[in-house]
Amino acid sequence: MRIPENKEDSTEEIMEYSPTPEEYGGNQMRIPKIEKVIVNFAVGQSGVPLEKAKKVCEQLTEQKPVESKAKQTIREFGIRKGEPIACKTTLRGHQADVFLEKALRAKDKILNEKNFDVYGNFSFGIKEHIDLPGIRYDPDIGVLGFEVCVTMERSGYRVKRRRLQPKKIPQTHKLTKEEVIRFITKKYDVKLE
Repeated sequence: MRIPENKEDSTEEIMEYSPTPEEYGGNQMRIPKIEKVIVNFAVGQSGVPLEKAKKVCEQLTEQKPVESKAKQTIREFGIRKGEPIACKTTLRGHQADVFLEKALRAKDKILNEKNFDVYGNFSFGIKEHIDLPGIRYDPDIGVLGFEVCVTMERSGYRVKRRRLQPKKIPQTHKLTKEEVIRFITKKYDVKLE
């Protein structure tokens, strides 16, 4: 995928790899896809640092972030139960695809095999948000790190989320770690260490 230099050109990304049913035994339902990408800024305190994290999150994702609140009180860290301490944004569809390409480019397209779980979902952290292409350093904000969590699925996973008659996904239809690694390495040209 090519990332455009300016925002006006953002609708003209070019997909280099598009999976075909032939690669998956001729079955369209077996093709993996990205369900969502969650961008999480865990600041650990409310106030000015959280507002800076919200501003950076909105700048990176072009969506308004949602606050996450502390589930318990931890006196050593000065955290009270119910206090907002983090913010996150969920990206889906084309927007998730474009952001994931930028985030992987910030990691030099290198992931560890430990980043993947048994169902193929994966996450990784970025130490400095200014590593993403097109982001400039702002002295008022400073440098913030964040984590990216990617949820993978196949067509047909909707049956477990539907309101009427939800069902379990059969084990034969669930994604595996190896399938997702193969898909990510082909689509985003990622290398594993």
